[in-house]
Amino acid sequence: MDDSKLRQINRLDLNAKWEACVDLTVRRLTSSSLVGAFAGLLLFRSPATRWSSVAFGAGVGLGSAYIESSYIFSGPPKLAPVEVSSRSSARGGQP
Repeated sequence: MDDSKLRQINRLDLNAKWEACVDLTVRRLTSSSLVGAFAGLLLFRSPATRWSSVAFGAGVGLGSAYIESSYIFSGPPKLAPVEVSSRSSARGGQP
C-alpha cells in the first residue's frame, strides 16, 4: 500500500484516536496524581491540604490530557497571520 494512503487511513481512524486519548488520559491522570500525593506528603501536614495537592495534580493531568487529545482529534490550532506595520522603526515606534 502507498505510504500516503497509509497516513490518510491512520489520520481518519477514529478508533485509534479514541484509544490513544484514553491511554493518554489514564497515564497522565495517574502520574500527576502520584506526583501530587508525593508533594503533599513532603510539603503539607494537614490531611486536607494533602488531598488538595492530589486533586491539583489530578487536575493538571486531566487538563494536559484534554489539550493533547484535542490536538489528536483536530490538529493544532490555526493562528492568524500577524500584520507588521511599515511605520515601525528602531526609534521606539514614534513617527
